[in-house]
Amino acid sequence: MIFKVLYQASSKEVPVRERTESLYVEAASIREARSKLSDRNINIEYIQVLDEAHLEYEKRTGNFEVENV
Repeated sequence: MIFKVLYQASSKEVPVRERTESLYVEAASIREARSKLSDRNINIEYIQVLDEAHLEYEKRTGNFEVENV
């Protein structure tokens, strides 16, 4: 499965919507996706499972690249 991870670049700052960034991770579950990113110094806000329609939309936007973790 592909997951979209919404996060803040620094784990020490309070989340602000305008500074939220996203990345894409391939994992079997949300727990596995979170553990793959545990070594990064980021504040994960939300992890969303991408269904086929949403995945196609993300690919068309041009910002889609699955992280190698």
